[in-house]
Amino acid sequence: MKITLKDGSVKEYAESKTVIDIAYDISEGLARMACAGEIDGEAVDLRTVVDRDCSLNILTAREEAGLRVMRHTCSHVLAEAVKNLFPDAKLTIGPAIDTGYYYDFDAAPFSREDLDKIEKEMKKIIKKGAKLERFTLSREEAVRFMEEKGETYKVELIQELPEDAEISFYRQGDFVDLCAGPHLMSTKGIKAFKLTSSSGAYWRGDSEKAMLQRIYGSAFASKEELEAYLQHLEDIKKRDHNKLGREMELFTTVDVIGQGLPLLMPKGAKMIQTLQRWIEDEEDNNWGYIRTKTPLMAKSDLYKISGHWDHYKEGMFVLGDEEKDKEVFALRPMTCPFQYYIYKASQKSYRDLPLRYGETSTLFRNEDSGEMHGLTRVRQFTISEGHLIVRPDQMVEEFKRCMALAKKCLTTLGVEEDVTYHLSKWDPDNREKYIGEPEVWNETEQHIREILTELEIPFVEDVGEAAFYGPKVDINTKNVYGKEDTMITVQWDALLAEQFDMYYIDQNGEKVRPYIIHRTSLGCYERTLAWLIEKYAGMFPTWLCPEQVRVLPISDKYIGYAKKVNAELKANGILSTIDMRAEKIGYKIREARLAKVPYMLVVGEKEEAEEKVSVRSRFLGDEGQKELSEFINAVCREIRTKEIRKIEVQEQK
Repeated sequence: MKITLKDGSVKEYAESKTVIDIAYDISEGLARMACAGEIDGEAVDLRTVVDRDCSLNILTAREEAGLRVMRHTCSHVLAEAVKNLFPDAKLTIGPAIDTGYYYDFDAAPFSREDLDKIEKEMKKIIKKGAKLERFTLSREEAVRFMEEKGETYKVELIQELPEDAEISFYRQGDFVDLCAGPHLMSTKGIKAFKLTSSSGAYWRGDSEKAMLQRIYGSAFASKEELEAYLQHLEDIKKRDHNKLGREMELFTTVDVIGQGLPLLMPKGAKMIQTLQRWIEDEEDNNWGYIRTKTPLMAKSDLYKISGHWDHYKEGMFVLGDEEKDKEVFALRPMTCPFQYYIYKASQKSYRDLPLRYGETSTLFRNEDSGEMHGLTRVRQFTISEGHLIVRPDQMVEEFKRCMALAKKCLTTLGVEEDVTYHLSKWDPDNREKYIGEPEVWNETEQHIREILTELEIPFVEDVGEAAFYGPKVDINTKNVYGKEDTMITVQWDALLAEQFDMYYIDQNGEKVRPYIIHRTSLGCYERTLAWLIEKYAGMFPTWLCPEQVRVLPISDKYIGYAKKVNAELKANGILSTIDMRAEKIGYKIREARLAKVPYMLVVGEKEEAEEKVSVRSRFLGDEGQKELSEFINAVCREIRTKEIRKIEVQEQK
């Protein structure tokens, strides 16, 4: 048989060989580092027998695919350690993930002290170096095997496997787990690992099912790589908006108010106000939008027409009981049905289109408690929502303009490099989730595909992520922990105009159904604020800062001049404050740095005499004395142009 290796060379063998045998034949050093093999692109155990012509790649932990195998094996070691220390814990699943691995247990919550004990137990298991041995059982034998061990979740998983599935297990010493593999040859192949955290997680992600305990960990090929990763975790914790946003007094949450209902504090509210005014002016003045303002709730009748009652009711806050109450209301999860009735309030001609309705919309969605986090997933939020009512011949061009507006917003915020584009499609195998015929879905998806290709926007396609009434472009980004969230959406809708009997009169005097674009320009303000906190680690561009300048009098004698300076700043629209505390100037400067204020103006005897200010910034450090008017003109220009200045000096601690 002929084995084609990664470098294109070919090995020939007269008899079948295992992957590890071939690795040793190539290089003993390679075999020692090997984690798994890859046969014709599919990851396999090193113990897999090769008996045909194929391409073969020997995977080490220096490659992502090899590292995932090491991490998967580490998750099994974690499971064994937990069972040793907590025998009553029930096993569920334990996959490798991009940042490491996790394992879910039906057990009492784990403390940090528990994780430390589990780590010690894992080190003992790894030191023993038990071989991992794969074996298979029939479905009946597999179910009986796990029932005897009391592993009810594993029994459920086995019973749900396809009829023709090969049911495989891996044994390491006395520990056995249901698993498809692949795995390392032995536990000694795990070089460096760490348990990083624990949290609750619902079985199968379903809040109606059992709450499990998830332990996260990571593993690397060397201690140096692990240490670098742990340092990275410490660094991103400093950027975590849920921590930093509270420290900066941008928002808070209160148990008696409710989960997913954050309180924006004055600084956070000022940032949202700045973003909202910018977006509304941008849309209205430069992109042809007209404002609407619609109710926060509506009768169930409205949502039955739109289809939300049938397709989205579980995600809504319903007020009343259909069996008992004459009228049942629901808080709105979106604005589109309301704006349709604004459109329908008068007859429209083809000359009236496109109509671009914009609204700063407060919405309500009944998120699961386990899904909510800080500002990124909440139950009440506000978005820069818009609906464009267009003729079919205008649809492509208007969709492109929506993409251009989204890009303008991303570029202005300095986050355009941080996003990925997704064509979210329907799932033809899940027809009950969607309205409309396959021909409409296929046609509209193809239109979006062609638009993205023409605009030279790289994108991936996600099956099953469309809304129930149309495909869309989702513009996503990842938070500091790697979780992906949708920030901006542009959606093609060729169906709901029919539901609401919307039409316009064409040039022939005929009634014609319009098309609709559902879009956000910036998306959810709360989620965007979280994104910006993490992107800039709280050091926002000056135009977004809730405090842009802090005036620092050297002593009480110069408070009068500080007030004069502050008044001049405010008169020019600059958000400024004065630190009038009886503290030394060094302390005031440190406090302003910790508050991440872009500019500090130190004023004392010399500055007052010359009517100047001593400027310190987080961009250049000590910028020396300047005329107040010169400073004001520069900052106003920076705010007006929404400049994103780079920090050229390290802030002193």
